[in-house]
Amino acid sequence: MDAIEALVTRKSSAKLIAPAPGKEDLNIMMQAAIRAPDHCRLRPWRFIVIEGSAREKLGRIFEDALKARDPDASEAMLNKERNKPLRAPMVIIVIAKVEEHPKVPGVEQILSAGAAAQNIMLSAHALGYAGIWRTGKTCFDPKVNAALGASETDQIVGFLYLGTAERTPILLEESIDEYMEIWEG
Repeated sequence: MDAIEALVTRKSSAKLIAPAPGKEDLNIMMQAAIRAPDHCRLRPWRFIVIEGSAREKLGRIFEDALKARDPDASEAMLNKERNKPLRAPMVIIVIAKVEEHPKVPGVEQILSAGAAAQNIMLSAHALGYAGIWRTGKTCFDPKVNAALGASETDQIVGFLYLGTAERTPILLEESIDEYMEIWEG
């Protein structure tokens, strides 16, 4: 698959099964990630790859964070939170490593980490895998951050759920007209 085809055919897939990317494909995906735009070459990202039983440990972190956020959370809600990482054979957590810099504001560092996440998603698609980029309250939860070894200034930009699509997602044609304009001054 060439680059343009990967760009215009990528679609999120929520229903994921094995196989997940193997070591060789994961290395290619990480090489793509670190090619993301990066003002002053700060390398403002960290990638945590989670597979196998480590997904259950991540689920317990999610569950504990929900209990702290909402002490009245029902058992069903806690169960759902605990099982989130089991929805895919691989989860890659992308963390923006935000640091004080005279030329590069924090928002640019977060955008760089987001671009790295997108490069992971695109390269996974080009290699024949599928995935979905998930966010939500867990991205902004200090307990989750701490459990993953992130500092207070770091920002989780997403949980990339990766594997093989259980079924091929339907790719709808979209018009760019409502999103783009040509400005003539």
